[in-house]
Amino acid sequence: MNKTELKGNWNEQKGKLKKHFAVLTDNDLMFEEGKKDVMIGKLQQKLGKSKEEIEKIMKEL
Repeated sequence: MNKTELKGNWNEQKGKLKKHFAVLTDNDLMFEEGKKDVMIGKLQQKLGKSKEEIEKIMKEL
């Protein structure tokens, strides 16, 4: 999968996350290569969920 496909898939997932969790903003969902853990940490704080719960939610989208 190339970067364009990855970015397209992330944009789709980001939209689904924002629809499911109205409190999330674009800044909360900024994905920078190599900084997945930082983004997961932000989501944990904002949603009050564990890392495992966040990863499960993202896989189910």
